[in-house]
Parts: sequence; C-alpha cells; structure tokens
Amino acid sequence: MKKNVLNYKVRDFSEVAMTEKNPKYINATSRIYDIYRTTYDSRSEFERDEHRLLHCKAYRRLKNKTQVFFATDNDHICTRIEHVTHVASIAETIAKNLNLNYELVNAIAIGHDLGHAPFGHHGEYILNDIVLKHKIKSRFWHEGNSLNFIDNIETLPDYHGKERNLNLTYAVRDGIVCHCGEVNDKVLVPRNEFIDLNDIQYASHVNAYTYEGCVVKISDTIAYLSRDIEDALIYNILSKTQLKELEHIVQKAFPNEYQNDISTNLLNYFFIRDLCSSSSPEEGLKFTDSTFELMSVIKAYNTEHICGHKRLQPFKKYARLVIETIFEKLDDYYCDNILDVIYSESKLYPVLTYYFETWLICYSNINLAEKSRRNQENQVIYDINSQQSYRKAIIDFISAMTDKFAIKIFNEIISFS
Repeated sequence: MKKNVLNYKVRDFSEVAMTEKNPKYINATSRIYDIYRTTYDSRSEFERDEHRLLHCKAYRRLKNKTQVFFATDNDHICTRIEHVTHVASIAETIAKNLNLNYELVNAIAIGHDLGHAPFGHHGEYILNDIVLKHKIKSRFWHEGNSLNFIDNIETLPDYHGKERNLNLTYAVRDGIVCHCGEVNDKVLVPRNEFIDLNDIQYASHVNAYTYEGCVVKISDTIAYLSRDIEDALIYNILSKTQLKELEHIVQKAFPNEYQNDISTNLLNYFFIRDLCSSSSPEEGLKFTDSTFELMSVIKAYNTEHICGHKRLQPFKKYARLVIETIFEKLDDYYCDNILDVIYSESKLYPVLTYYFETWLICYSNINLAEKSRRNQENQVIYDINSQQSYRKAIIDFISAMTDKFAIKIFNEIISFS
C-alpha cells in the first residue's frame, strides 16, 4: 500500500481491506467455476479481473456511449469510458489514502458501467418501459445489466482460442452490481452477508460486500457531479448567473478555501479530502455534514438545470423512437424459422441482420453446431423456443449498442435505397 498522497491525517483501513487476512477473502475471491491458469501468471485475483475487463468488447464500446449529452461529436465532452476512467482514478486515490486494496477498486471501477444502454440513463428508462410492457422480466436497470454482461455476455478467448465467459471474482461482481452512484446514506459500511448477487433487485438497497466496493459507489457520485458541470459549460447549458450560484454554494460549504471557478479537479479534491479525513474503520466511509449536504445540493442542481434542460428534450424523443423501432423490427422476426427470416431480410438490412444473427448464434440454442464451429464455449442463455427468452435476447442486444451504432441501425431500417 502507498502512503497518504493528500498530505493530511487519515485513518488506516488496512485491517478491513480485502486482503488475505480478511475473513471474507475466500468468498471475495471465489469464482462461479475454476478459471484457466498458467504457471507463470503472477497477477493477483483482482488484477487479473481488471485485465479481463479491459480487454472485453463491452469496455471498448463505452467510448461511444452517452454520459449526459447524447451521441456527441465534441471530443472534449465526457463519454461513458471517460467517466469510468474518472471513477477509477478517484477510487484509487481514496483507496491508497485509506490503505484499501486498490487493485480490487480498479477492477470494480473499470467494469461498473458495462451494462449501460445507448443514450445513457434515458436509454435505460426506455428499455425498462419495453421490458415492463412485454413482461420480459421485472425491470431493466443498468447495474443489474452490468452483472448480466460480465457473467453471461462478455467473453475472452482462453489459451486454446475458445471463447469463454469472463468468470470474475465475487468481490468484483458484487462491487459492480452494487455500485449505484446515488449515495443517499451519510455513512457507508459493507454488508457481511455472502448472498447470491442475482437476487439483488435494487442496487441502492444493498451495500457492497467490501469497503472497496463502497469506495467505488462514492467515487461514482463524485465523478459525475463535477464533470457534468464542466460539460454543461462547454455547451452553454448553464448561464453565467447559474454558474455564480454554484460557486456561491461551494464557497458556503468550504468557507476557508479559495476558488475562482468550479472545476472537476477542485470539487474532486474537496470531496476526496473530506471523505478521507472523516472516515474510519469504526464508523465507516462518510463525509462531514456540510459536504454531504453540498453533494445533495449539487446533485439536485444538476438534475434540474443540466439533465432536465430543454435542449435535451428533442433528442430524448428521438432516442425513444430509435430504440423502440429497433425492438419492434426484431420482435417481428420471431417465428418457427427465425434464421430464415433474418436471411430473407439481409439485403434490406445487412448490418442489423448480420449482427443480430451473430448475437443469436453466440448466446442462444438456435444453431449449436455453428456456435461450436466458431469456438464459442460460453454458456447458452436464450432459449429460442420461448418468445420471452427471444425478447430478452433483443433487449440485451440493444443494450450493448453504442449511441452511434443504434442510430446507424435505425437509419438502415427507415432508409429506402
């Protein structure tokens, strides 16, 4: 563990860090099944998980997924992959100051948003509406979908070239499904129960199994609060008067500090310093009352003035049209010979049909011989004989899309050439 890098007194969490001396360590490092190994691999269990997440395709797609502003072409606007990097940076800083396991923190942070739909949280709400309308499952929520992706969807080739599921450790899977960035409790402590993570219905109702998972949850909030403000300023979403109002709010919370603007670095420093100096293994991770109140005020402010800004409303309507059109198109393919229907439409919709056929072969029982020929040893998760299971395949397929790819598919559907 590294020394305190913030130059002030912090409490030592090393006794509760997720290391081999922690009583939870065996559970925390357990996997769904044994993972292939080599004699020369010296990585820790959590470091190995981080690398598996970094190399999976869902991580790569984050660069073209929305954080707040949809399908942006501005290189300086935060995308989902940049947000993930911010969360990892903040969480690692906190973990190193508190002497927690920063390898575990990094792995959770890298994978925490792999289940996000295209068009950010709005895409999530649209998919949830579809799921409820067709009674596909109880609800669609991105934390649960992140667990779905790391457990069931994402694959990597083993040393024999066979595609297999990621098979991550319990602590990483737990931190990902419990990461909900809405920190509404003044104190966060990890739970003690070793539960089936698939039984979790609401991320905000369950604390992570480790302190490291709790750190990522807090870091998620810190990361998006400050960066959303910077992006809003680039697009002139916030007026000068509103910015002055924000500066006044921060000045009241930190009266002994000097700042001449609101920036990611400034707010991150305030929040990280306050958390590290206020927390203890005895009391848990917490902020001072004034800082916790500041976070709540900024969160409400961002929701009203940035996420709810009228300039975003037309694109929200467009995003709904895009996602619903793709779902309805693929839902029409369901019959006794789905692959024949897909093939018959391949000249009209070459991109859509190619990728959806590939998806079905990889994850369903529609053509197991072809799946085997492609060296796909990952588990089958959709039963093509069930319409609801087929619809679940469509929902997962759409949720994997980037903003740009979803728009590309939509344009293909509505185009005549």
